[in-house]
Amino acid sequence: MAGPGNQQPLQPSAKQQASPAAQPPASRPAPPLAARPNALSGAAAPVRKPPQVLQITKKDEQLRLEREAAEARAAADAAAQRAVELENAARAARGDAPVAPHRPTAPVAPSAPSRSPVGDDELFDMSGFEGLTMADLMGPDDSRKPQAGARAGGSSRMAPPQPERAAVPARTVDDFDFDADAFLAALDEQEFVGTTGEVATGTVVGIESDGVYVDIGGKAPGFMPKKEAGLGVITNLKERFPKGTEVEVLVTREQNADGMVTVSARALALRQSWEKVRLLEKEGKVVQVKVNGFNRGGVTADLEGLRGFIPRSQLQEGENHEALVGKTLGVAFLEVNPDTRKLVLSEKKAATATLFQNLEVGQLVEGQVVAVKPYGLFVDLGGISGLLHHSAITGGQMRELREIFDQGDRVKALITQLDPGRGRIALNTALLEGQPGELLIEKEKVMAEAADRANRARNVLRQQEQSAG
Repeated sequence: MAGPGNQQPLQPSAKQQASPAAQPPASRPAPPLAARPNALSGAAAPVRKPPQVLQITKKDEQLRLEREAAEARAAADAAAQRAVELENAARAARGDAPVAPHRPTAPVAPSAPSRSPVGDDELFDMSGFEGLTMADLMGPDDSRKPQAGARAGGSSRMAPPQPERAAVPARTVDDFDFDADAFLAALDEQEFVGTTGEVATGTVVGIESDGVYVDIGGKAPGFMPKKEAGLGVITNLKERFPKGTEVEVLVTREQNADGMVTVSARALALRQSWEKVRLLEKEGKVVQVKVNGFNRGGVTADLEGLRGFIPRSQLQEGENHEALVGKTLGVAFLEVNPDTRKLVLSEKKAATATLFQNLEVGQLVEGQVVAVKPYGLFVDLGGISGLLHHSAITGGQMRELREIFDQGDRVKALITQLDPGRGRIALNTALLEGQPGELLIEKEKVMAEAADRANRARNVLRQQEQSAG
């Protein structure tokens, strides 16, 4: 008998050799072999099918999960229904309206390759809010809520006790109303500054090489560029605008993203200058200007910081206008237009305006007839002309104008109208007559007594003005 370390392998019996199925199973299953032709019979062996366990799908697992989901939804619906019943019992004890019944959860439909679009009625389903009031949406007032046990009388549906809370004032819908007065008051506190065209007074708070910072009360200080610091050329900003200096400026550009506005002292000065010039024109004033340049059409001069132009035709010495540079002239206004920045002056009109300043209605003047027209006589009054209309010459009947006064005659007449703007003077000699038509008979006597007769004529003029007024 052999020892343990020298054992011989057992030889299979003839029966075991003849039957392959009688062999002991191996430790792991061998993969199925492909059918091979039998060498003895020459016929092909039948194809072996793979084990059935390999053909198991996930359908059973999906059905199991859907069944468990349906059971869970049913349990959740039952719990929700129970909660609604308890809540309605508590609300009935308080005398409140019951809440809407719980709607069972719809089962989830299995996924499909394509789904029909959901309608608006399903997306915006408001059936859960039916029967609810504003108080229900805002919630109950905890300070007025009684103990559920006291009202329910020990019922089995009694709601769980709630912890005590501090009393809170009940809220109403009016508490959320909009207060327009408070809103307007808030706007007044946040008054905006820096609208384009607005005149503001500020204080210089900073100086840079290219401009000045002015505090006008806005979110950020306004910036005034160097070229907008005033009329004319300013070379030293620190001398012109020391810190703390109060200045008046015009807002030329509104706030940027940083809340800063652009201001200008020059634009404000120009606006004020145009306003002054328009007032002087309206009053018919004569102003003094200094000629500082010339061109082929005339000369230029500065007035209130504005550049004015005097055409050669409006100069007393237009032939040699180059020699007027540096001289001072008295001028009146021909055109003042701030929109087009056009300022046209006249020296000749200034002479007329000066004479008008020495004239008044009712004054007796003397002049020479320089022209005879069908409608009247033009009388030179020493630089300006007055019109003696044919209806104002005499109260009598004239056959022709030259019957009383002819060109070159000296005439004394009363001023009845003055128009400095248009340069017109209306004269009258009929008021000097004692009898209508007296000038036709005794012209020399009327002219000699013109000074005495003028006093009586002024009274007549005053009576006419009062009756007209």
